[in-house]
Amino acid sequence: MKHDLTDEATYERVRMSRRGLLRATAGAGLGAGLGAAAFAATGRAAASTQTTAAEGGPIVKPLPPETFINYGTNAETRWEALKDTGYLTPVDHFFVRNHVSTPLIDARTWRLKLWGSGLRGSPGEDRPIEFSYEDLRAMRAETLVSSIECTGNGRSFYASQQGQEVSGTPWKLGAVGVARWRGVRLATVLERAGLTRHAVDLLPRGLDPEYLDKGENLGRVRRPLPIAKALKDVLLAYEMNGRPLPPDHGFPVRLVVPSWVGIASIKWLGDVQVSDQPLYSPWNTRYYRMFGPDFPAEGSAPLTRMNVKSAFELPFGAELAARRRHVLTGRSWSGNGHVRRVEVSSDGGASWDRARTYGPSAEHGWVRWQFPWRPETPGSYELLARATDETGAVQPATAAYNTLGYLFGAIVKHPVTVI
Repeated sequence: MKHDLTDEATYERVRMSRRGLLRATAGAGLGAGLGAAAFAATGRAAASTQTTAAEGGPIVKPLPPETFINYGTNAETRWEALKDTGYLTPVDHFFVRNHVSTPLIDARTWRLKLWGSGLRGSPGEDRPIEFSYEDLRAMRAETLVSSIECTGNGRSFYASQQGQEVSGTPWKLGAVGVARWRGVRLATVLERAGLTRHAVDLLPRGLDPEYLDKGENLGRVRRPLPIAKALKDVLLAYEMNGRPLPPDHGFPVRLVVPSWVGIASIKWLGDVQVSDQPLYSPWNTRYYRMFGPDFPAEGSAPLTRMNVKSAFELPFGAELAARRRHVLTGRSWSGNGHVRRVEVSSDGGASWDRARTYGPSAEHGWVRWQFPWRPETPGSYELLARATDETGAVQPATAAYNTLGYLFGAIVKHPVTVI
């Protein structure tokens, strides 16, 4: 039986059974002959990677207030700043999600280290299989257009629209961006490292500073990834929109895990444990599950696939002239794939009209749309946009409450004033 391990509930149920997960990965294409000979070490002494914290703050790139809302370690893109920027999010407009601060890493001494019981010979953490930056760039490169989105994107609307208290960065809708990523498939590197048919989970770990939660040191950011997903479409990216990754976005190499929650796309990748047993970390047990009165004490299954959302390229509280034609623009996206329909309402949802979509629509990206609106009467309005994706999933009126404010996918009320 083939399982869809991009479904949260299925992933949690199947991963608890090693035999079940092995059957699932076989159905996803992990055959007995997948693992090639282990990548031979060159004998070159591997220098330790040099990492230093960015000077002047936790984020390296400039954060002009007309483009970003600055939250200290995080920076949210203002949607009005994306208007007329094209399909891809420019690097200088791309949101930043850091747990601590951006590290500055020397690619000349950086090594990607793979180790664990899911590799041939079970190399240990103290004697891993290593790949240099040059090794990866010498492999066959692939390009992927994909969004990366923080799981808490839209979190502030739990409070402002639903009157519910949640914790975490109060993102509006700007913790998402779409880029053209270039790199090597994770499956290729796993094969060269000697992946065995018994591998179950990976545990990619970043090189950013160790994360403290209320004084408790949780170590470096890391989150398990099932082999089935890793072999399907995950990229080890070293370029973003045609240029080397900037420091804030994962230089020298990061994961890009299409359609999944942003935490899966580990930045500043340092090592990957490959295991023949299920793996866990605080980032799939303590965080990135749904907690709250409607969930069990241990929370929901670990969150994987993102949901469907829409946003106007317009400031909140924008002023628009009455009795004039305005072309409203925006973007909609979904972790399920293509968005098939976008509708807009200016009367509180009493009536809906279809927006016109245009331009490209990548499977893992978003669709742009526009909607002509001529308000005749001055006053306060709430503009609404809702999208329907190719699976039939449509944005609801309210989002399921959870205390950490994840996956707000409800229709957002966008206030404007007509004068």
